Amino acid sequence: MEKVVLAYSGGLDTSCILKWLVEKGYDVIAYIADVGQNEDFQAAKEKALDIGASKVYIEDLKGEFVTDFIFKAIEANAIYESRYLLGTALARPPIAKRQIEIAEKEGAGYVAHGATGKGNDQVRFELTYYALNPGIKIISPWKDKEFLEQFSGRPDLINYAKEKGIPVDATHEKPFSTDENLMHISYESGILENPAVQPNRDMFKLTVDPRDAPNRETELEIHFRDGLPVKVVNKDDGTEREDPLELFQYLNELGAKNGIGRIDIVENRYVGIKSRGVYETPGATILREAHLDIESIAMDREVMRLRDMLAPKFAELVYYGFWFSPEMEFLTASIGKSQELIDGVVHLSLYRGNVTIKGRESPSSLYNKELSSMDIEGGFNQEDSEGFIKINAIRLMAHRAIVEKKRQ
Repeated sequence: MEKVVLAYSGGLDTSCILKWLVEKGYDVIAYIADVGQNEDFQAAKEKALDIGASKVYIEDLKGEFVTDFIFKAIEANAIYESRYLLGTALARPPIAKRQIEIAEKEGAGYVAHGATGKGNDQVRFELTYYALNPGIKIISPWKDKEFLEQFSGRPDLINYAKEKGIPVDATHEKPFSTDENLMHISYESGILENPAVQPNRDMFKLTVDPRDAPNRETELEIHFRDGLPVKVVNKDDGTEREDPLELFQYLNELGAKNGIGRIDIVENRYVGIKSRGVYETPGATILREAHLDIESIAMDREVMRLRDMLAPKFAELVYYGFWFSPEMEFLTASIGKSQELIDGVVHLSLYRGNVTIKGRESPSSLYNKELSSMDIEGGFNQEDSEGFIKINAIRLMAHRAIVEKKRQ
């Protein structure tokens, strides 16, 4: 029997795929990645074994996910199409990386996943597989002709699950597809496939509705060193968190209570299809706002300009699945260099869906009160600005002269 390591979530798709692979004669090793989703992992393990898995791995990737992926994206201020903070996209590389490691440990020649042939995750998983083990063989059922002849979509999977006695949460009445991890929860499918339909209030699992959030601000300090968050202080009750994972989890908790990080968007998938997604991303939303602010006082203007040119490409590479690529190595090294002096504290508040910056301070501050003051001269000779402006106006005056000449 050929061994295959299946990225298993315990949900509808991968539960049916596990059974389908067993029926095709594979020795299936189920691999469950703990990236912070709210899940009963022991129940998922028992379910996988009941369906037919020969072995189940449960791997805790939360710490690695935060330090090596989420924080790298925060350093880059990464955001896809100006809206999406990449919660699903960032989780895929660590999941696929550990899957390859397990395949090598088990001597498995195959890896498998449940991503569809229409989405982004198939690309993210498979590019990582090939980047880390060029000789690996991939089983992607949603691109397999035999599988597609049997299953045209989620309704067929639901029927198959009932037929095989596989317990699943999805129903014909509410076929939502969700992805949950430490960084976010995403929702798609079902009624959300109509971009004009507003999601039900009871759909959201992580954040409270901003209208139901406390009618008072939560005051925080977020400390940065080399562009990375190193401490969070709750100024209301004195709570402090310094461990990266605990810090991020605490910001998720506070953000969720205050209705932070909900978005509803239509995005462009890598394969060329537009899709509607609803996301809850509380902790990362808070961190991104704080990081942008500490950079405003501590980062050189021209360095910031260059980094801002790189940030959209960084986000695109994450979204498209090129985390393990030479171009990403170049970008992370460049962005890391830009963060060497990004130290200090950002003071902010959370209130009913909003993150409000209250102030910032930095030992690397480039802000000079006397230079920028409108009340004192501060060592800046304002007469110099006359020549500065005239030099910058040379090309504008030359352009105007040519335009006037052509009109005559």
